[in-house]
Amino acid sequence: MTDFGAIDALLASARQEAVLPPAGERRALREGLNLSRPQLAQVLNVSPSTIGGWESGRDPSGEVREKYAYFLEGAKAKLAAETADAVGDAGDEESQDELGGDADTDAQPVDGFHSPAAPEAGQDDDLDVDVLAVPQPCVLCGQPAHHQVAGFPQHLDPAECAAPGSPRPAAPAASVPAPSVSARPAADRDGQGVRIVAAGRRVRPADAEPDLIRQAVTEALAQHAGDVEAASAALLKRAIPDAMALLDHTRKGGRYDIVAHPWLPDILRKQSARGADQIWEARPKWTRPELPPGEHAVTALDVNGAYLSALKTHLPIGQLEHSVGDDHDRRRAGVHLITPPDWEHDAYLPNPIGNRDEPGPLWVTEPTLRLLLRLAGPNYGLCEAPQIHESWTSGATEQLLEKFRVALKDARDRAIADDDEVTLEYVKAMYAKFVSTLGESNYNRELYRTDWMHLIRSQAFANLWWKAHRAYDEGLMVVRAMGTDELHVTGDWRAVFAEGRGVTEVKVKDTYIVGTDGPLPRAGTVIDPSSTGRDDA
Repeated sequence: MTDFGAIDALLASARQEAVLPPAGERRALREGLNLSRPQLAQVLNVSPSTIGGWESGRDPSGEVREKYAYFLEGAKAKLAAETADAVGDAGDEESQDELGGDADTDAQPVDGFHSPAAPEAGQDDDLDVDVLAVPQPCVLCGQPAHHQVAGFPQHLDPAECAAPGSPRPAAPAASVPAPSVSARPAADRDGQGVRIVAAGRRVRPADAEPDLIRQAVTEALAQHAGDVEAASAALLKRAIPDAMALLDHTRKGGRYDIVAHPWLPDILRKQSARGADQIWEARPKWTRPELPPGEHAVTALDVNGAYLSALKTHLPIGQLEHSVGDDHDRRRAGVHLITPPDWEHDAYLPNPIGNRDEPGPLWVTEPTLRLLLRLAGPNYGLCEAPQIHESWTSGATEQLLEKFRVALKDARDRAIADDDEVTLEYVKAMYAKFVSTLGESNYNRELYRTDWMHLIRSQAFANLWWKAHRAYDEGLMVVRAMGTDELHVTGDWRAVFAEGRGVTEVKVKDTYIVGTDGPLPRAGTVIDPSSTGRDDA
């Protein structure tokens, strides 16, 4: 017999998800109240990039969806009420004018100046505007400016930027809000999810930035009464959210808004639950097929911070767009379907596309394509140019993660100098897990960029290939290149590479002897790193 009570209980507990307005309206509601993404993110207990994802079309779920819907509904009601009040005030002013009343004197020019306008909806939340105690030359026109934007002295009102030498009155003491994005020329706005700021940018001094990594380590040690192992375990567990918080912090004042959850083509999606997508990352797995006669002392070198260095690569900013044809636009980045060229140098240098058994076209990343194009150019002439059939790309920059990378690198350098193993392992976990969870991962919901994951990993492989080429070009014999950070060579490698633990240096992983009586270790053999203690990739 059917349990009607259970059905009634199920119906009572069932509820529809809160209805959200369209993505464009969500941002307009927030900006209409002059609220920044960090402000809203703080009260909803999410990151600013998550708010950006919701305003670009991604929908939240669960309890946070209810809270977000509540905020949007309240924002809509508040804006509607303010609009009604404004209409009423306007009617009162008209009545006062008819009776001969005085107008608001605050709106009139004072000593030749106008009061600053109120902030506009859609103004750039990322702009850092400060009042200068002493006027400095504007970076745009050279005349004295009383404000600076992201560290650059600049007039906030374009009308004030006249030709050099033009007479100019002193600026008012009151702070003027940053110019609205919507007020900028259309040529300065570059597509969905991308905001180009007209003012120049520069990195602020290190002492002006809070050290989030040092703060996290200090707090973890304090919470665990100085227990290094417990503090390290706690820091490793929070490495992913902490990396995303650091990324958000380093993106403040950035020239572009990152599209955190774009639509991705099927080639970037897993073909099955446990399968892979269609992108070939060109991971090297190469061993020199034959050595000259005699015995050879081989040094296995470990490249430090391989993924950390690879964060500096050309990354697409917005949603990928499809194109067909053999042209390559260096201002864009993404993935490309190519027919790779033949490689005739496998006897002494690895193939730039890695070990691949199947011939024919394949999807490669931007770093792999740029590597092939460079090797096909007049400076090297090592192969023919690859044939490009189609591409998925977006406008790109090599600087997108640069402040994030530098913050991690500086913390890593300090940890090594101070023999601070807690910070070192924490930093390594931050950048390694950041890269590994950019794709279809349940551990990072803040940033969903499978294309970035492939590009960063491919850049690490390309960097290793260039180290192999440098060794060969300097007269060393390259014996093996593996993964992201393993290069085996013979000869005086210290004359070519600096030894150490810095990201621009290498360290010894192992040494061994090979000769005509003994074959080379098979590709894929794990070298025991006990001679140096650990891998710093």
